Amino acid sequence: MIDPDGYRPNVGIVLMHPDGRVFWARRVRRDGWQFPQGGMNSDETPLEAMYRELREETGLLPEHVEVLGATPGWLRYRLPPRAIRHRDRLVCIGQKQVWFLLHLKGEEADVRLDLTDHPEFDHWRWVDFWYPVQNVVMFKRGVYSRALQHLAPLARGIAGPQAVPPPCREVRNFSAKRPRRRPPGGQRGSGGRPPTEGG
Repeated sequence: MIDPDGYRPNVGIVLMHPDGRVFWARRVRRDGWQFPQGGMNSDETPLEAMYRELREETGLLPEHVEVLGATPGWLRYRLPPRAIRHRDRLVCIGQKQVWFLLHLKGEEADVRLDLTDHPEFDHWRWVDFWYPVQNVVMFKRGVYSRALQHLAPLARGIAGPQAVPPPCREVRNFSAKRPRRRPPGGQRGSGGRPPTEGG
């Protein structure tokens, strides 16, 4: 599903340990690390898509997590030119995302990366809250910075200010550049604000 501006609706997941560290996973057969994320189906709300992606990519169920909050609107990033498939009928130029902050209530043993036929990740670890912004692939850093800056106050409410300090200047700088886009429409998945449920 791609909107008229060429962006694919997507959800991102920041899974937080009670001590403020966040889940960081390595993509299968690649060196890249990232947060769990995935595309929304046309009949899903962001919350529904988040729970589906959570299960598919981490093995966790709704009872294993507490939803602390979500970004209030779409956050967009553009794909690098080499990743754009111009031969497709509908050309996807990037992702537009709703980001959720989840508090892990279950055990680490509940995390399973191998529950699907095509796992997304092959290894994971806990990292400091701001670490992903400077270590994800470059074209996602602006979205990561904006998402984490929005979600940080919620994270501090659980882990405290020492575990989630204010972002450094480098992290803040990544959020300054935003992709240009045409004025959004108002339909579900068509470029406007996401449905209100879950975010």
